[in-house]
Formats: sequence, structure tokens, C-alpha cells
Amino acid sequence: MGLRSGLPRLLAALLLGLGLLVATPATAAAEPAPTQSPLVKGEPVFGERLVAGAGRWDTTDLTFGYQWLRAAEPVPGATGRTYDLGLDDLGRRISVEVTATDSAGYSTTVRSEPTERVRRAPLQVRTAPGVAGVTRFGRTVRVTLGDVRPAPRVQRVRWRVGGKLVAGERGRTYRLRPGDVGRNVRADVRLTAPGHTTVRLRTAPRRVEHRVGVRRTVTYSVQTRGRITTSLATFRRQAQETYADARGWRGGGVRFVPVRRGGSFTLVLAAAGEVPTFHPICSAQWSCRVGRYVVINQERWKHASPAWNAARGALRDYRHMVVNHETGHWLGRGHASCGGAGQLAPVMQQQSKGLGGCRFNPWPTVRELR
Repeated sequence: MGLRSGLPRLLAALLLGLGLLVATPATAAAEPAPTQSPLVKGEPVFGERLVAGAGRWDTTDLTFGYQWLRAAEPVPGATGRTYDLGLDDLGRRISVEVTATDSAGYSTTVRSEPTERVRRAPLQVRTAPGVAGVTRFGRTVRVTLGDVRPAPRVQRVRWRVGGKLVAGERGRTYRLRPGDVGRNVRADVRLTAPGHTTVRLRTAPRRVEHRVGVRRTVTYSVQTRGRITTSLATFRRQAQETYADARGWRGGGVRFVPVRRGGSFTLVLAAAGEVPTFHPICSAQWSCRVGRYVVINQERWKHASPAWNAARGALRDYRHMVVNHETGHWLGRGHASCGGAGQLAPVMQQQSKGLGGCRFNPWPTVRELR
């Protein structure tokens, strides 16, 4: 039995020795090889999703693994076929390594070409920002952000009135000023959000109106009495500026319209010596109102009052005050007194004769405008 079992091996050895039998070498194992490189699909934009394309290989029945790279460095935990771009990716190039493994356990890893640098995403402006609130002198308006997605944060606000930037006004709110009346108010808004571009938008303009609408319209004409030594043209212009100013009686709803003659009342620029001729109660030292005549003393118009000058008040403010005070009498208002130490004096207070603890003030107070 031993001899029989050994004969085949002996015969094989003899034949191999004689060269009649050739040994067959073991087959070498081959790793998977790519015929087309992997690639990254999708836009390199913040918030977008990238997808790894595995490429093509010289064999089938492969499984694939992925590792995403940022600036050629592996991103921890990013081992899926997809990758969502985040803040850390901004300005960086993204690539992916694909590892192909066959059924025998052999594997090959190939890296894709990197993307362009990751860009910021644009903000989606569905409804532009606007100016909300009542656009009347003395009121406060604010910027609304509209419908912008994702929810933005405000980088900067600049307010414009009449097309010009308002110095120092950079907040979300703006209190309307007397000089704004009759002009358009709007805001320049700069918005952004994490990972998104900055957008610069300008709100639609809104016209600023007086504190209240017109409740009463009166007309007036201008006359002179005595020798006039100051500019009558300046007197006419500045008196009308006072009447039209949002801080004056116009703020109470009274509109003043100049006419060439007649009118509801007569505004008179009178030489000091002529003022008493209107009525015995009138003095050459001060201005006066008698019946339909609102009389402005030329000396006061030119030089203000001693008390006003002692307080270093502006001549233009005194002119506002004297026109408002005497016209207030024509409107039916009597003299007023100081409401408390440190407060603005009512314009109907005799400020040239005493303040009673108040401060000089050329304009009607809010209480006087009611």
C-alpha cells in the first residue's frame, strides 16, 4: 500500500526532472485601478451640498469609502458621499479621496481634483427694507428689514434726507427734524448673514410732512412805517421762513400765505418812533400787535433785545421769536408765564422782560401748539 501511494509522486518527479512537466506559478493578486478619476459635483458655495463621484474602475463588485479634504487636509468626520459646505470652508478648496475595495479585500485610494475656492452665498431679498412710522416732524421712523433670507443682521444704516446723508445718524431709528419737512427721507442699509455676501439696499423714499396737517390758512401783506434802514427784502423772506418753519405756528396747523395787499392781517416793519402811533399801549422800545396789525419794531429787528444779547442769543433766533410772539397775539393767544425752572420759555412769554427761571426760546412749545 505504501509503494502504490508513492508511485504517482515518484513518476511526477521523474517527468519534471526530464523536462516533460512544467510547474504553474501562483496567480498574483491585482488591486482595483481607476479608468476615470473621482470628481466633486456641485457648486463651491456656502450652504451648498457637494457630492462625490466615484469615477470608473477596471473591475466591478467594488465598495467605496470617502474622505473629504479641506485645503488638502482631512475634515474630521466627513466620510460620507455628500458634504455640506460650512463657515470653515470659506475661501478653501475642497476635494475628496475615494477608496475602492474589491471582494477579496484589495483596495486603492484616489483623490479628486480640488474645487475652486468656496464662495459666500448671496442673500435672498424677497422684499426690500423700508422706512416705517409716521413721517411727520417730531415723530420717529425706523428701518424695517423686509423679507430677506436667511435672517440678516444689520451692518450699517445711513439716513438720507433730500438725497443727502444726515451726519451722525447711523441707527435703526431716526427722529424727524424741522428741516426735513417737505423732503424725502430714506435709508441706506447694509445687510449680511454668516457665510453670505453683503448686500447694500436703499429704501423707497417717504415724504416728511408737518407735525399736523393744515387746519387753517391765513393770508398777510407786508407794510412799512417810518424810515426803514434795514433790508425790506430780508424782512419779507425771513418772516415767511418763520411762518413756514415746522417749529412755528405751522406746527399747530396754521398755514401763512403772503399776498401783495390786504390779507387776513398786516405785518408791519416800523421805525421805533412809529410804533406808538398804532396805539397808546405800544412802546417805541418794543414790538406790538394792534387789531389786524402785527408791528415789528425795526430797532429790535436789527439789534434784538438787551436781555437776549446778554444771554448771547442769535439775532436770527430773536427775529423768529418776535414774529412768533406778536403773530401769536393776532392768533388770539395772550401772554404766558414760565412753566418751571430750566424749561423752555413759552413763545408767548415776554422773554425780553424776564424769564422767571426759563430758558430763551424762539418757538411755540408743544402745549402752545395744541
